Amino acid sequence: MAFFSKKPIFSKTNKNKKKDIPSGLWTKCPDCGELLYNKALSDNMSVCPKCDYHFRIGAYERIKLTVDKGSFKEIDKNMISQDPLKFKGPTDYPTKIKKDQKSTGLKDAVVAGEAEINGKRVAMAATDSRFIMGSMGSVVGEKITRLIEYADKEKIPLVIISGSGGGARMYEGLLSLMQMAKTSAALNKLNQRGGLFISVLTNPTMAGVMASFASLGDIIMAEPKALIGFTGPRVIKQTIKQDLPEGFQSSEFLMEHGLIDMITHRKNMKETLFNLMEYMSSEKKQIVN
Repeated sequence: MAFFSKKPIFSKTNKNKKKDIPSGLWTKCPDCGELLYNKALSDNMSVCPKCDYHFRIGAYERIKLTVDKGSFKEIDKNMISQDPLKFKGPTDYPTKIKKDQKSTGLKDAVVAGEAEINGKRVAMAATDSRFIMGSMGSVVGEKITRLIEYADKEKIPLVIISGSGGGARMYEGLLSLMQMAKTSAALNKLNQRGGLFISVLTNPTMAGVMASFASLGDIIMAEPKALIGFTGPRVIKQTIKQDLPEGFQSSEFLMEHGLIDMITHRKNMKETLFNLMEYMSSEKKQIVN
């Protein structure tokens, strides 16, 4: 007697009923390799729960996580870069700008404005590496300079969160390079008048941004495991023909060697900024008086 059915176990009908798992639900941590559910990752401030790797996040999300809910008021939102060199290449400059505007929802690589942290007024900006690698063109430099001057005028603390893998924006030539000097000069004036500037470095903070305003804070903070420096480690190694120390240009390495003052986990950033502003503002007043 045969015990095997002639009908296939998996019919065509059953195959059609099988549901595909939707794509885009999981993200692999680039540091530890853990497979993370996107909703859980977002709920954890885009930090890996296994190894504490801090994922890159956009400027608006960064500000949202750092300030009081609904308190941020953006300044100079619609400022857009021009094309002074009429740059030509595989992609011309205006096309590149429009492409990144569409993909990021930003007008340029920085968002600036006023907000509150635990009820305390603060002038805040955040750069975004998704927009032409967060490079500093004329708009980025101008918006940051205006925000520095705004903080000086209103006598409120200034916080700039840097996440820029690019330096001066080559599409704008000298107009881009001069933003380094312009932002630095504005910060020097703020400092002379007793203003407080806290610089927060995230992954990555490199090149012209790091060589100008990002390194000039009264307090320089960084997120864990952030890449921080002027030129990337691969270029440095090729130039000096030497192996680099382990962890070179990480926030932990630079903390150990005195370039930054503290490393702060993203979940503690808001409270730490508030405590620093409370303490440093009173210290600045005493020095000025």
